[in-house]
Amino acid sequence: MNLARAPRLPIRLRAGCARGALPALCLWLAASGATAQTIAAARYTEPTDRYAHGVLGDAIEWGALELTFADGRVSTFTLPEDHVFEDVAPRLADLDGTGAPKVIVVETDMQAGGALAVYGPDGKITETPHIGMRNRWLAPVGAADLDGDGAVEIAYVDRPHLAMILRVWRYQDGVVSEVAALGGLSNHRIGEVDIAGGIRTCAGTPEMIVATGDWSTLVALGWDGSEFARSDLGPDTSRGAFARAMRCAE
Repeated sequence: MNLARAPRLPIRLRAGCARGALPALCLWLAASGATAQTIAAARYTEPTDRYAHGVLGDAIEWGALELTFADGRVSTFTLPEDHVFEDVAPRLADLDGTGAPKVIVVETDMQAGGALAVYGPDGKITETPHIGMRNRWLAPVGAADLDGDGAVEIAYVDRPHLAMILRVWRYQDGVVSEVAALGGLSNHRIGEVDIAGGIRTCAGTPEMIVATGDWSTLVALGWDGSEFARSDLGPDTSRGAFARAMRCAE
């Protein structure tokens, strides 16, 4: 595993900064180091067929996550042989208000099923528990401060083809904790190559766009920190309808 780190300052200059000397230069160096560690892009690499679940339409998953930093450096995190990234694409999101994004992924243990994990410049930061058995998956919805308290929540649908439970986790201080759940919802059907919906903000309030478990109704869900607010958007659950809802056109 290649752990990317910011360039180290020369010993004399670091000592000078510690004593408060050369304040303008030290501030510039600190900012440069932070920029160097800022994730600009992420993608999955090392395709593999070692886990033949096929929930996303084929038997190919991913064995590594490649991060590109703002200064052009690239770092790759390779999973052990009993794990894969079982996902469409990594998602970049500012989870702690620093302006520097983290990376949200679906990381699957081949015996214990899927989990949602968060990666930073130095690798995995935290993850939810794995579902608990092979061939069980989760489909991310998105990340936003759903209840307006300043902390970001990450939502996914736990087993969108079976359990159909929307779960909401709060990310805070580098860990995730589950804060809400609601059954009877889905955002993916077996064999689809993408995940439907996401999180939209139409009138200043984030809403999760999903479908009912039987795919008969398109649904917008808000969450105020204690209760869900549901709005049914109609019987069209096609990808076009999801796209219109995400644009606040429905």
